[in-house]
Amino acid sequence: MADAYVALEGERVVEARSRAPGQARGEVVFTTAYTGYEESLTDPSYEEQILTFSYPLIGNYGVREERFESDRVHPRAAVARELTDDVAEWLESEDVPAVDHLDTRDVVTEIRDEGAMKCGISAGPDASEEEALEQLRQCKHMSDHTTIGEQVSVDEVEVHNEDGDGATVALVDCGAKGSIISSLVERDAVVHVFPHDATRDDVESVDPDLLFISNGPGDPVNFGAAGELVEQKVGEVPLAGICLGQQVVANALGGETEKMEFGHRGVNQPVRDLRSGRVVMTTQNHGYTVADPGEKLDVTQVNVNDDTPEGLENGDLDIITRQYHPEANPGPNDSLDFFDDVLAMASKS
Repeated sequence: MADAYVALEGERVVEARSRAPGQARGEVVFTTAYTGYEESLTDPSYEEQILTFSYPLIGNYGVREERFESDRVHPRAAVARELTDDVAEWLESEDVPAVDHLDTRDVVTEIRDEGAMKCGISAGPDASEEEALEQLRQCKHMSDHTTIGEQVSVDEVEVHNEDGDGATVALVDCGAKGSIISSLVERDAVVHVFPHDATRDDVESVDPDLLFISNGPGDPVNFGAAGELVEQKVGEVPLAGICLGQQVVANALGGETEKMEFGHRGVNQPVRDLRSGRVVMTTQNHGYTVADPGEKLDVTQVNVNDDTPEGLENGDLDIITRQYHPEANPGPNDSLDFFDDVLAMASKS
């Protein structure tokens, strides 16, 4: 007899096995990565979502804290064909429900056909279909999570590499992965990490050489303070952004964003540079994209699969953004030169 139930939008219920008990609700999405489960589960961009792994075995090289991207698990629940005991015990210690022994191919196919959808989960000895359906009915769409920034951002300013000799970076934390900060620090930048709602006065107090908008979860319109900061500082200081950061910059400068059908999530997304023709493989995790970059930003890179913008730039205003994750945790190292480019831009300002 099943002791876990996954209720999908449309009220179809799938039976499963409980590996970490509890109830959860959120937008169900999938990742195609077959490594990097520790990084994915600790990526703040998965906040308020239920993460389904398309690769069948998750946990075959254990759990090591040094691979974490943040200090906690962010998805509301994890779904896999099979979870090892190491991962199941880790998720249970984090009070994150986890289920396996279901056909994840079927779940992934439904998400691809119908798009990212609401989901409810009930797992454990008291689990029931009714509870999973009730969780589903209480679930909200990602666009409704207007205060999501508070859940993933630092509460007060943090400084990394305070004695560094490189550029001073003001990084607005909308849910930043730790590897983004590490990539800047490795290049000797002094990184001041500000809360998602930082003001112009806050940022100007450190006299930055670069304003950097991080990745993060959900709809970029829910990060209005970061967008306002971009509007105020554009032309005064170089700007960079990753993932949600690209979307925030585009919205702030007259562009438009939209929700994708099921997003880009995995470590094998091909991106073509329109100037060189070079194609690189990238790590991605986002459900929204730039629909129209506006008049101030040029599209410099596109996704080979669907032509969505992967890179935006304005040389006159010193702006470089990327939709993918150049720091490559987990994933390929093809695009690490992004950090060299933005820091070089900062050094010229």
